[in-house]
Amino acid sequence: MIIFAGIQVFLLISSLILFIPHSLFKKNILSIIHLVQQRIHYFLIILFVVIFQIIEVNFIDLWSTDIIGIDFADFFYSIEQSLVANLHVIWHPLPLSFFVIMYIIVYPFILWFSPMYYLVIDEKKPIKTLAYGLLIIFGLALPFYLFFPVTNVYTYFHIPSALNSVFPNIESFFYHTTTSNNCFPSLHVAVSIILMYSASYTKNKKYYYFTFFSMIMIMIAVLYLVIHWIIDFIGGILISIIAIFIIKHLILEKRNHE
Repeated sequence: MIIFAGIQVFLLISSLILFIPHSLFKKNILSIIHLVQQRIHYFLIILFVVIFQIIEVNFIDLWSTDIIGIDFADFFYSIEQSLVANLHVIWHPLPLSFFVIMYIIVYPFILWFSPMYYLVIDEKKPIKTLAYGLLIIFGLALPFYLFFPVTNVYTYFHIPSALNSVFPNIESFFYHTTTSNNCFPSLHVAVSIILMYSASYTKNKKYYYFTFFSMIMIMIAVLYLVIHWIIDFIGGILISIIAIFIIKHLILEKRNHE
């Protein structure tokens, strides 16, 4: 956990240096408070999604899984066989460590850093896009998580966890925010796409390129680490496309006409 926290701190310091204009550090506290007041409802939307996901994982999911009593991973296996599972034979310590860091450290870092970044640079469209994007994605995924349980690939095939191989016992922390059968659709895929899409509205293209690179690496990671089925991967892409369509044509466009 010390290494985990250390990498988060390193990412924060690096991001402050690389992405935030130095002039913004000179803002007085009153202007920052004013910005928070203007954008507080977007932060509340993001906070609601995060809190509700934690509640779903730790309380509701156990109840719904018992009621359904079916693991639809068997159905996924009938289609894909061991296509993703076979990737574990090409695991190598260096790429394995890199993709685990992308999956379990960089992904959550971008998720919490992006709203803060959008607030500091005082750009409304990115944070609005991210807030509604997360809300729509989680709303689309929730019925599947509750009533369509799918066990992740490495658990289904009894393959040792790639996450634990890099950060021993990290899963005991990781599974407070997800479960082994909240697999379809992949939130890592869908949210990384929305993070990239929201960053496309910023004036700082360096941050957009960073989120774009991270999105590609996270999408590779969910398969290379033998976590998600290909169908999960496709499902994550589809719900992100739906979310982007709704945001672009029903939220941002509607606001522009007001």
